[in-house]
Amino acid sequence: MLARAPHSLRAQVARIRVAPSARFVHGHGEYHHLPFEWPGKKRLSFGIKVTAFLVTGFSIPFAAAKFQLNKSAAT
Repeated sequence: MLARAPHSLRAQVARIRVAPSARFVHGHGEYHHLPFEWPGKKRLSFGIKVTAFLVTGFSIPFAAAKFQLNKSAAT
């Protein structure tokens, strides 16, 4: 659509400046990409807990499907 627009409109669009994103306006110092604080010395236990959480959540639909298939095959 912009290619068919008159030259003056294209020139106006080209002049528009986008404001830079404000990454450090959270009020607590530097920007963190995680919504929680990363555990400094407890990395192994944190990694085990996160892995268990993700594996459990990912495997629930497969376990439910297997249960339903076994239940329908028994009837």
